[in-house]
Parts: sequence; C-alpha cells; structure tokens
Amino acid sequence: MLKKMLVWMCLVIHFNGISQDVSYSSFTIPPELTKNANAVVRLNSTKVSINGQRDMSIVINRVVTVLNENGNRVIQAGSGYDKYVKIKKIEAIVYDKSGEEIKKFKKKDFIDHSAVDGGTLYSDSRVLFMGYTPVSYPYTVAFSCEVSSPNTAAIPSWKAISNYYVGVEKDVFHVQDIAGLGLTKKEKNLSALGDQIKLTDSNNSLHYEVEHIKALKPEDLSPSFSSIMPKVLFATEKFHYNGVDGVAKNWQEYGDWINQKLLKGRDEVSDETRIEIEALVAGVEGSIEKAKLIYNYVQENLRYISVQVGIGGIQPISAIEVDRLKYGDCKGLTNYTQALLKIAGVKSYYSIVEAGKTIVDFEDDFPTLAQGNHIILCIPDEAKNRNVWVDCTSQIHPFGFIGDFTDDRKVLVIKEGASEIVKTSKYKDNINHQISNAMIELKEDSSINSKLVITSKGIQYDNKFYIENESDKDIKEYYKEHWGYVNNLDISDYSFDNDLENVVFTEKLNVSATNYASKIGDRMLFVINTFNRNKFVPDRYRNRKLPFKIQRGYLDEDSFEIKIPDGYEVEAIPESVSLTNKYGEYSLEFQKSENVIFYKRKLLIKNGSYPKEEYKEYRLFRKSVVNNDNLKLVLKKTI
Repeated sequence: MLKKMLVWMCLVIHFNGISQDVSYSSFTIPPELTKNANAVVRLNSTKVSINGQRDMSIVINRVVTVLNENGNRVIQAGSGYDKYVKIKKIEAIVYDKSGEEIKKFKKKDFIDHSAVDGGTLYSDSRVLFMGYTPVSYPYTVAFSCEVSSPNTAAIPSWKAISNYYVGVEKDVFHVQDIAGLGLTKKEKNLSALGDQIKLTDSNNSLHYEVEHIKALKPEDLSPSFSSIMPKVLFATEKFHYNGVDGVAKNWQEYGDWINQKLLKGRDEVSDETRIEIEALVAGVEGSIEKAKLIYNYVQENLRYISVQVGIGGIQPISAIEVDRLKYGDCKGLTNYTQALLKIAGVKSYYSIVEAGKTIVDFEDDFPTLAQGNHIILCIPDEAKNRNVWVDCTSQIHPFGFIGDFTDDRKVLVIKEGASEIVKTSKYKDNINHQISNAMIELKEDSSINSKLVITSKGIQYDNKFYIENESDKDIKEYYKEHWGYVNNLDISDYSFDNDLENVVFTEKLNVSATNYASKIGDRMLFVINTFNRNKFVPDRYRNRKLPFKIQRGYLDEDSFEIKIPDGYEVEAIPESVSLTNKYGEYSLEFQKSENVIFYKRKLLIKNGSYPKEEYKEYRLFRKSVVNNDNLKLVLKKTI
C-alpha cells in the first residue's frame, strides 16, 4: 500500500539554539499538560522553504517527553529517503527525567532499513529511524533531521496536535514560498483551538503558532481524530514530483498531469500475456464479466508487496516490469490490471484514495499530493449506470467488493481530460446484514446442543469471510471468543460457503455447551438470546466534549427455536419489545408451541453524525438493547 507522505517522514531539525529555549527535564512540564497524556510535545518547530519548483527544504526542531510506553510512538524519530529525497542531517539526544543526557545518536547510529516489504521494487527506498529501548519513564528525546526534496507537490501539512493523549507546550509551523510558485492553504477545524492559534500571513509566507494544548482523551464513538482536529494543508500552483514538473489549479488539471506525466506509456505487457488475456475473454460478453475474469487472473497469478512510507510516490512501476516479476505494490498492481483490462477493451480508471477503516475524504477544492495513501481501480458499469471499485492488492476479496478499507469516501479518479472527485461504494445499514437461524435443544442437565446457520453480507461479510482460510484451532478459538459469554462452548463441526458472486458468507455450525442454564430448586433459568447478544453500551460521561459518530450501520435478524426438556414448562414468557428512534430499531417477539419457544430478534443501527447533546439518548437506547438481549426465561419442573 502506498503510504501517505507524512510530515514526520520529511523531518528537518536543527539543534542550534533550541537548548536555551527548551528544558529537557520532565519536572518542568506544566501539570495540566500531563493529564490524560502519554507524551508531551515540548517543542515542535517546523520551517518549510520552497526555494524553487524543484527545491524544498524542511527544518523542524522537535522535543518530546514520553511519559509511558504508549507515548513512544509520539517521538517520530525517523525519515524516509530515496534517489530524490536526501537526508542532509539527522541526530537525536535522549535525556532522563531530570534532563541529564543518556545517549546521543549521530546519523551512523540510526537504523537504516528498506522501505519495501517482500520485493526488490524501489530498492533505493530506505528509512532511517532511531532504535532506542527506554529503561525507565519519563524520558525526553530531542530529534533533528534535515531533508531536501524536489517534491513540492507534497508540502507537509501542519497538525498542531498529532493524536489523542498528547499534550503540547509549543508548536510552530512556518512555510515560505521563496520561489513565488503560488502558495495556497486550506484550513480545517482551527476554531477548535480558538484564539490559541496565532497566524501571520505576509510576503508569500505563512506562520502558525500555538501553545499550551491539553491532551485530549478519546470518548466512545468519537469522530476520527483527523476530522475534528486543527490542521492546515498547503499547495502551490506550480510543483514538481519525482522528476516531473506540473501546473494545476484544480483536480481536473491535477489528474491530467498525473495521467500524462506519470501514467502514460506504462501500460505495456509482454506478447505472451497479451495473447493469454485475449484468449481469456474471447467470446465473453459485457465489460463487467470480462473485468471479473481479469481480476481473478491477477489474484491467482500475482502477489502484493507493501511499499512503505509513500516512497515511489503515486507513479506505478511499468506494467511490463510487474508482468515480469509477478508482484507489485498497490500502484503497480492497479496499473497492471488496468493494462490487462485495456487489452480486453474494458475502460477503467486509476484512482487515489485515503484508505483505512476510518473514512477520510479528499478535499474537493484543494488539490495536493499530500492527500491519499492507496491506489484502487474504478470500472464504469454503463449497463447499470454505476462504478465498480476493485482493490487490486487483495487476493481474497470478491470482485467489486472493497469492504471497510476504502468504502464511502471521496477519491480522485484519473480520467483523460475529465479527472474528478468521486465517492466510492457505500454499504448502507441494511446491506450490512446478518441473519442467524438456530435450532437449540436445552437438556435436563442444563446443557445445550445447537445447529446454526449464519449468513452475512456487506461489511458484516468483510468482518468474517477470512476465517475460512484459518486453521481448525484458530477457527474454534474465534468462535469461543465471539461467544465468550457462553461458558464451556464446544464447536463439534463447522462448514463455510463463501459465495463470491453474490458476496454472501454462510456459516453452518454444530455447537454445544455444558451448564448453560442455572438450576434453582425446581426451576431452570437461562438467557434466551444464546448466539447474538449485544454487549456494547457506550461509556457514560458527565461532561462529554466531542460529538459522536456511528460510522457504519448494520442490521441483525435472528430466529431461534428453543426446545425445552421434557418435564418442564415455561413459567412466564416475556412481553414483546419494540423500540424505534433516529439511531435505529430494536424488536423482540416470543411465541410458544408445546415444548418449543420461538424467539425473533431484530437490531438495526443507523450510521450518522450527531451532536454531543444527543449522546445520552443514544446511550440509553444501546443500554436497552443490552438489557433486553439478556432477558432470562424461567422453566418450572412439572414432574
């Protein structure tokens, strides 16, 4: 996967002068900044100088005090480099809690590691990082790295707060367009820090400064950190990337540049492969049917390698090289698949996306290569007036199913003369559907024997279809953990049906458990919802600070038939339940016929964003679901 061009991977720090301004003793940190913090950024001073269309330098002074093990990731003491990006200087000093020097790292002491996993592509792509194992906490790291880069298409963004659980004493970001390339900015969420942010805008330069930011603790169902925290994106109208100059004012012009300068001429494959693809699709009608065959061909014949840290940019290795090596990163495999589709006469478009389970959109009105970390393919299905999206790096996902890694987000689709921001597939609430049917026999000794059939679609399919490839041991452990509330669970038999055409995963299981019910005198008690109890109740907050978001909704429908043991009768059947509100629906129905109890349940959770004032109402809804899912049935002995 193509990683985002992150600021910290282009770090430049100059130590001269910072020792007089920053205390390395952890005792001097204001106590309010350590509350809820894993680390405190004492100083983060970044200077970006755009000296020419092919000349950018970045200078950062960064001092971080790490308070506990979870704060180690905040140090960010490393930098990527390749034949374009050069590290001119890199060093770090580690201090103990009193500010006494423990260890000093010169450039030769940093670990030099390949940025590529599993292949020789981009073999000159490397990462330098500080390898230090702390012996005690707190400790402080002052890190310095000086980098020059020609890639003015990817100007670092300013993020005053790197993540939750991080306090900030001072952060300064300065960017100057010395070359006059047309510096622009896009500010987001700056109001979250109010008048704490000081901005100076003059003479083709921008200067942001902020001090004394308390660590923010995440709350249940908080929106993604990137969607609510202050940040500023930067771009220039004229730019350069990995040997290629460009000019763009909007995404269409940016897309034209990518298409003409980075993609054009990289779609040739060997004659042998061309003949093989032509034979593969011979006699096949319809572009989508051809695309399915080619997608499966790529899955079966090539493998994916991960190219770390955005090295290699967005330009793919040529299709002929991927054809020879039989592997590639997301760029290479997507370009290769597109080349094969072209042979078959199928249109497709190279598309740049910000991938991850958290949904992050491209900014419609602000073109910059600082956005995006992955490449996927868009295939227009003209017969159904829709786009089909495929991730060419996956060797297990069905054709046209992208799951929660790239779903429901704005991406840049590269089309000749018509590049545009388009939204990927959204898996709506009721599409993420699980249906559970179970025959459950409750025995007189309190044990149960059950036969289950569970079908899953949408994101619920994505969450579990992979288990068919796991070992027997891991499969059984998966179910024991999934139904952890059922003691002494045993999976005696299972089988799976992965319907790739319709994207439906079916599980058939034989399950038993001893001591499922509790005996009290001549009565037997058990929770009637055996196999789909919802346990999630959001945390309670006296003073919630953030809005909340249900990123993806889902629908569960359960139907259980419970046979009670001979010699027992139902003492009382619970009343039916029906709850409906803006967040979803929940219902329960109970029926009895002789010695069988019929239990039907429905839970619909709707995706959406809501103000913090509504959090209590939503929490009460989820609490009601949990309480009703734990309803117990009482049987009384009749003999």
